Amino acid sequence: MAFNPLQERGIPIERQFRNWSELNVKPYDKETVHPYSRCRGIVMNGIEVEAVMFSHTMARHTADPKVKQQLALVRRAEAQQQKAINWLIPGNESTLEVTIGYEQVAVDLTAWVAQHEPDAYLKQVYEFGLLEDFDHLYRYANLMGLIESDKKAEKIVGALTEIMPGRPTIFEHRDPRDEIRRPMTALAADPQSILNALTVMAAEQQTMNFYMTIGNRPQEMLARGLYAEIAEIEEQHVSHYESILDPTASWLTNLVMHEYNECWLYWSFMEQEPDPRVKALYELHLNMEIEHLRLACEMMKQIEKRDPAEMLPKSLEQPLLFQENKDYVRQVLKDQIDLTSKEEKFVPISDLPDDHRYFAYQQVVNEGGVPSEQVIEQARADGGEYRLETEGPHPTPGLRRDGERKNATTGYASRLVA
Repeated sequence: MAFNPLQERGIPIERQFRNWSELNVKPYDKETVHPYSRCRGIVMNGIEVEAVMFSHTMARHTADPKVKQQLALVRRAEAQQQKAINWLIPGNESTLEVTIGYEQVAVDLTAWVAQHEPDAYLKQVYEFGLLEDFDHLYRYANLMGLIESDKKAEKIVGALTEIMPGRPTIFEHRDPRDEIRRPMTALAADPQSILNALTVMAAEQQTMNFYMTIGNRPQEMLARGLYAEIAEIEEQHVSHYESILDPTASWLTNLVMHEYNECWLYWSFMEQEPDPRVKALYELHLNMEIEHLRLACEMMKQIEKRDPAEMLPKSLEQPLLFQENKDYVRQVLKDQIDLTSKEEKFVPISDLPDDHRYFAYQQVVNEGGVPSEQVIEQARADGGEYRLETEGPHPTPGLRRDGERKNATTGYASRLVA
């Protein structure tokens, strides 16, 4: 069913604030929660964090006190939304269990977006990042087997997402200058492309924030090392995704699109959520976001003398869905495992000259041992690595169990596809 938030009436902003008991929501039961319910909550937490941080940044670049006040008013409501969503995570869900949820989000969210991206270059951007997050899920699942041996990652992902090697994390470390992609032009871009980019960027940014904050909480040095390594890749991914946004878009254009994106996502997730209590929370937040969008549109009309309706879709037709993407991920693995980036382009690593800065950067960061490799080596030594291959052997022969080769920092392309 189509939905147009511009034609809906939301909750007036002065009626949106809640008391502490309303924000301190009852968490879900980690033993019975649907994996994609966990995923939806993780996404919306990231979306609300991005909303708050974008609003703060915009306020720091705004001189008009009335605009600052309006931003602060809406931002406080957004901050409350973030608390209500994030507080759904129960205290007895370990940091590593939450981490597995974050990586399942990264895989299935990015896979859906890539399949619903109208621009061929942007589709490639998402597929490139997808294979790297897919590998992170595999590394953390094996870490869980080492330090929380009574738990299995399949309990968290529910066999909805496979767990096996992606583009090995060791090879994901690239010179920062090669993380910048070609930006879209907002006025010419399909609105779906803007919604896709804002969504994945916010989700990756929250993963970066999460790992930067909790990566030092484990006692095991191997675990701390893995979080440090993958946290760096998440920073790369934020650079990767934020660079596809139009840098010339005005602050108010960005504000309107942020609010419209939130409407899209709450509408999408409200339609799918099986838990009545969480579904009601998404519906409440959607009604709040409709008002936030209206206020942003009014500011654009008053300040820029532009009608936001001219740049927004006439209606939302396609909700963002969390669903199985196993066949799609396997095809991307088969076709793109050997890619790296060279400035804004994606090329086989074998095409890089020997003196390319990729290899110099690899030598610096991978000197002395690589945690993502050490985790797998330790898992094999302790009885075997963990995988969840529900659809058969790995599509890349060099990454299959029965013919596994130790990863090394040279010979990457030929070793993996042999």
